Amino acid sequence: PPLSSPSLKMAVGKNKRISKGKKGGKKKVGDPFLKKEWYDLKAPSLFSVRSFGKTLVTKSQGTKLSADGLRGRVFEVSLADLNKDEDQAFRKMKLCCEDIQGRNCLTDFHGMDMTRDKLCSLIKKWHTLIEAHVDVKTTDGYLMRIFAIAFTTRRKDQVKSTCYAQSSQIRQIRKKMVDIIKAEAEKGQLRDLVKKLIPESIGKEIDKACKSIFPLQNVFIRKVKILKKPKMDIVKLMELHGNDAGDDGSKMVRPEAEDAANTLSAETK
Repeated sequence: PPLSSPSLKMAVGKNKRISKGKKGGKKKVGDPFLKKEWYDLKAPSLFSVRSFGKTLVTKSQGTKLSADGLRGRVFEVSLADLNKDEDQAFRKMKLCCEDIQGRNCLTDFHGMDMTRDKLCSLIKKWHTLIEAHVDVKTTDGYLMRIFAIAFTTRRKDQVKSTCYAQSSQIRQIRKKMVDIIKAEAEKGQLRDLVKKLIPESIGKEIDKACKSIFPLQNVFIRKVKILKKPKMDIVKLMELHGNDAGDDGSKMVRPEAEDAANTLSAETK
């Protein structure tokens, strides 16, 4: 008789897993937001609005602390929101979470930028665009890279439609830009530099100094990057945040009962 092919010989009940689902079954997924908690974000006292938002973080569990998940987070906020001034809406401030006090995240300056639409609105034809960047170190040990931008403008009684600067003039202006930025940034701490960046005083200084070379317009510090930070000093951070750093609780409205007055003070009377 002919031999039956080995492929047809199959033990009965060997492939039981075909009908069953995945091993272990489907894991029940809970709501991830139940494991989260909200923290308030506090801006340094350099800005008029101190509480600028909230952030989410997973609750502390075992050795994994929620504070570790918050430390080092960078928040990008419009300067218009921080200073309640709509004219500063084109400035974007980066604030980095340095320390956690209760439910408050204490932030410090981490960088600055300009919105794209503002930069694009400045660029026009028949003008020369001049850019410069320089690495500076503040007295408190922050190493940062500052970028500046400027545009040439027509003189008062100019007839010619273009106002292009010569390459030698551009080099002179760029050198002046670098010198002014270095001088302004290196003579103070980081907080002093931020105070100058908010009202755009460095840009006005550059504009004034370069008038003799070529008249300029729209002179801005375009961007500030922090390259290196010193070790976090909690005392300096608390100074920067003033009295608003911790949650002191609300003041008691109800006066203290007379019979509950301190016995020591009662004896001295």
